[in-house]
Amino acid sequence: MGKLIDYSGDFLPDLKLSDFSPDTLVQLLKLYSKLYMAMDGFWYLSVKGRAGDKEALACDIKVWEDMVKYETLMIKRQLKIRGSDIASLMKVTQLCPWFQLTTSNIEIKDSRRAILTVASCPTLESLEAKSEGTEYETCNVVCRKINESIAAHFSPNIEVRCLKLPPRGSRDDICCQWEFMFL
Repeated sequence: MGKLIDYSGDFLPDLKLSDFSPDTLVQLLKLYSKLYMAMDGFWYLSVKGRAGDKEALACDIKVWEDMVKYETLMIKRQLKIRGSDIASLMKVTQLCPWFQLTTSNIEIKDSRRAILTVASCPTLESLEAKSEGTEYETCNVVCRKINESIAAHFSPNIEVRCLKLPPRGSRDDICCQWEFMFL
């Protein structure tokens, strides 16, 4: 049997992910990333509905800080990413599920500094569509904590600076830009 490009045929009782084609696995990983982020959104909205926006934001920050520590550790372990340098930090960032949903560019300036530019972000685009004005707070608070938590896993001497945040002047502008730099 060749590699599956979908699962439209008969039920396979011994199905394994390795039965799928590489392209299908990539698409499945992207879907899993979307589901991961959708769970975050549903969770946040549920807490907001029960306890209000302030409590939902506090819980969201705590959950992301804890998740990023776990996520970073697991990605490093699975892919044998070693070191506490900027390049290792950016490797892990590239492999985070949420990162797969963005259109981003990472530029490693030198061994002590990198710039992450996010050109498109489904979370920001969703917030913009709701027109509630929460883009700045979400990106400045939650995304900052996510980036700081990943960086802290590598070294307490890595500073995360925001170079650009929403609101955007137009949909053609970048979503955000972050600098990671050793002090």
